[in-house]
Amino acid sequence: MVKTNDLILRTTTSVIAFILLGFSVYLLIAGHNSPGGGFVGGLLTSGAVLLMYMAYGMDVVKKILPINFMMLVPIGLAIAVITGLGSFLFHVPFLSQSFGYFTFPFFGEVELATAMIFDLGVYLTVVGVVTTIISTIANDQSV
Repeated sequence: MVKTNDLILRTTTSVIAFILLGFSVYLLIAGHNSPGGGFVGGLLTSGAVLLMYMAYGMDVVKKILPINFMMLVPIGLAIAVITGLGSFLFHVPFLSQSFGYFTFPFFGEVELATAMIFDLGVYLTVVGVVTTIISTIANDQSV
C-alpha cells in the first residue's frame, strides 16, 4: 500500500473550504438583489464538501459533518413550495415576493425579502442533491 504525501492538500483544504463556505453564504444572502442566490451558493457549498471528501476521506467528513444530506432535499423543496404557496394567503400571484426594511441592533436598517426564504429552499435542495450524488459516486466500489 502506497501512502501519498497529502499534507499540502489537507492544509490548504482547511483554508479553502472555509473561504468557499463563507462565500457561499454571501452568495445566498445577496442573491435576491445581485448575482448569486440559492443555486450558486448550494453548488459552492457542495464544492467545499467535495474538497473535504477528497482531502480527508468519507469517514472523516461524516464525523465532521454529521448531516444526512439526502434529507436536505425534501426539506429544501418544502421550504420553496411553502414560500410559493404563501403568496396565495395575500391574494397575489404565485411566487410573488415582498420586502421591507427593518432595524436590528448592530446591523442598522436591513432589507428583508421573502425571496430569501425561497433561495434558502433552493440552497438546501441543491446541497442535498449534489452532495448525495458525490457521496454515492464515492461509495461506488465497482470502478
